Amino acid sequence: MKIKAVLFDLDDTLWPILPVIKRAESLMYDWLCQHAPRVAARVSIDAMRERRQQLMHSDPVYQLDLRALRHAVLTEAFADAGEDPALAGKAMEVFSRARNEVEPYHDVRPALERLGRRHLLGTISNGVADLDAIGLAHFFEVSIAAWQFGRAKPDPAIFLAACNSLKVAPAEAIYVGDDPMLDVRGAQQAGLRAAWIRRPGRGTVEAPPEGLQADLVCNTLDELDQWLAAER
Repeated sequence: MKIKAVLFDLDDTLWPILPVIKRAESLMYDWLCQHAPRVAARVSIDAMRERRQQLMHSDPVYQLDLRALRHAVLTEAFADAGEDPALAGKAMEVFSRARNEVEPYHDVRPALERLGRRHLLGTISNGVADLDAIGLAHFFEVSIAAWQFGRAKPDPAIFLAACNSLKVAPAEAIYVGDDPMLDVRGAQQAGLRAAWIRRPGRGTVEAPPEGLQADLVCNTLDELDQWLAAER
């Protein structure tokens, strides 16, 4: 079937996320040092990261809502230090602002402009990026985040919801993402086609896991655009 819709993962597909998270955590910790020094004296960035991992494994709800997870750990740290837990929200504002200060890969805006002339565009993400704050929301007809939807990739339901919103059959859509299991296998199990994008510097494996074959393997959205043009 002809591809009518192109759906995208966000983090590490449209922009690199690790340096963004590191900077956001650093800025938030600086804020803690200034406005909640007792919290900063008791916990480190690494300690909060470890606590988030513990909570994520003990409470499945946090696997869907990473922002709620980060806020819960901060609130806990404030309470343990005898600081006003309400200030955790202020610290989260600092983090969230910086978390959305991303730099899209050089090919993203031009490719979205071109693709949007021929296809319906959308996003599906397990993360908490704010496309309005980032300045890319206008490219997409639908954007579904796991924390709002209540299911996360690779659950087929989240892929099917995006297709339903765009009024296309799953076979008429292709999903583009950097994670072979969450993105490629997840999309294919829902009946979509899948493009595995391997961004330079991401440290992704050279070949997909055994038994997994993406419909397209590419390094840039320009390659995706060319492949879709040939499909037409």
